[in-house]
Amino acid sequence: MDITVVLSSMIVVLLGLGVIAFFFLKKKVIQQNLNIEEEQTRIIEETKAKAATLLKEAQLEAKSRLLEMKSDFDSETEETRSELKKEERRVSRKSEKLDHQEDLLSKREQSVQRKEIEIQKKFDSATKNEAHYNELLEETKKELEKVSGLTLDEAKDLLLKAMEDEARHEGAKLIKKITSEARENADKEAKKIISTSIQRYAGDYVAERTVSVVHLPGDEMKGRIIGREGRNIRALEAATGIDLIIDDTPEAVILSGFNPVRREVARLALEKLISDGRIHPARIEDVVARATEEVDNAIKEAGEQAAFDLGAHGIDPELIKVLGKLKFRTSYAQNVLQHSIEVAFLAGTIASELNLDIKLAKRMGLLHDIGKAVDHEVDGAHAIIGARLAKKYGEIESVVHAIAAHHEDEMPESVYDFIVQAADALSGARPGARKESLENYIKRLEDLENIANSFDGVVNTYAIQAGREIRVIAESEKITDESAVLLSRDIARQIEENLTFPGQVKVVVIRETRAVEYTKK
Repeated sequence: MDITVVLSSMIVVLLGLGVIAFFFLKKKVIQQNLNIEEEQTRIIEETKAKAATLLKEAQLEAKSRLLEMKSDFDSETEETRSELKKEERRVSRKSEKLDHQEDLLSKREQSVQRKEIEIQKKFDSATKNEAHYNELLEETKKELEKVSGLTLDEAKDLLLKAMEDEARHEGAKLIKKITSEARENADKEAKKIISTSIQRYAGDYVAERTVSVVHLPGDEMKGRIIGREGRNIRALEAATGIDLIIDDTPEAVILSGFNPVRREVARLALEKLISDGRIHPARIEDVVARATEEVDNAIKEAGEQAAFDLGAHGIDPELIKVLGKLKFRTSYAQNVLQHSIEVAFLAGTIASELNLDIKLAKRMGLLHDIGKAVDHEVDGAHAIIGARLAKKYGEIESVVHAIAAHHEDEMPESVYDFIVQAADALSGARPGARKESLENYIKRLEDLENIANSFDGVVNTYAIQAGREIRVIAESEKITDESAVLLSRDIARQIEENLTFPGQVKVVVIRETRAVEYTKK
């Protein structure tokens, strides 16, 4: 019982202490809350004071800014007003000017209308007069037709024919006179120069064709060249670009191709393969590569030798290589490099006779056909292609123009251009320079004779000098001496238009009057 009383007393005491502590804590919290409220009140008052101060400052600043903006606005407004006033004055002046121009245009329009009315009246009057004059003209024509016995068209045809005959007659006499004077002055000197040039040079002739023939040691070699399932011949054709023709020709293979350099490479490669005996695709590629190198060296040497022989120094090395390709190029079966050397010698000889620059003439002659080395690769006339090549590799303008003008793709300008033309014609026209098949030769002669025989007044025609000249026998009753000149020119023009031929064709018209009488017994 005592312990229970004690515990109860302790609990009561603890409860009392707790109540006392609670009251003390509550009092302290209340006091702190009061302090916090006072601090908040003080902070709020200070904040309100600062806000009022900032508001006043902002108001003052806003008023100041507003005054500045107003001042600026007033200034800009004044300038705008001034500009508007100026623009208004300018528009007013333009308006007055336009009004004045409108008045002028109105007056001009009225004047034009008056003139149109006057012109219409004059036109109507002229129409009436024209109709009247036409009636009078028709009456006059009818009277003339009655008097002359000819219609209007017949009279016109008669008059035009008479005028045409007279004009042709006068023109023929003038042509004959000019031609005679020119021949008197130039024929003698030209013959001397050309004959001297031909006598001082005689060239070798080399004829090549578009096919090459490689001889075999035996027909069994054909099978080895073809290879298993044709692999060897396909490899060779692919490597060289040349067609191989293996037919019944005994102990021979034909190489066919339009590119002479590739054809030469194929010939050398095939000969090496035959002599070596080892023929397979890998070996073919190696041999073709070596043959190509050999041909390139031969091309370079040929170009250098030609330039050295003619004393043409300073030619670009690349142009020398192009020149060397002409060694394997033919034209009308004439070797083009040999032809170019001939032309260079002839041009130099003619230049020496005329006291001109011999080296320059030789250089032009040597390079005149340079375009033929690449004309199978580039479109266009070989003369223009050659001129572009020469210009590209630094040749002077006179040389470039001589190349372009040697077939008159461009008009000749200097005496050197004509020298190169003459030397080119001489080299191509000399006996044995160019060969043709018999059929083509006979066909060309027949075409020449047929063209000349188609003209009225021609009795007979004879093609001579291997087609370089045709002699036309004309009827003396139909062809006069003056019209013979026109006939020769017309035949020459007709030949130029219808035939393609190297060099020139001389047309000679022969007219003669024969008196025939018979004796009596």
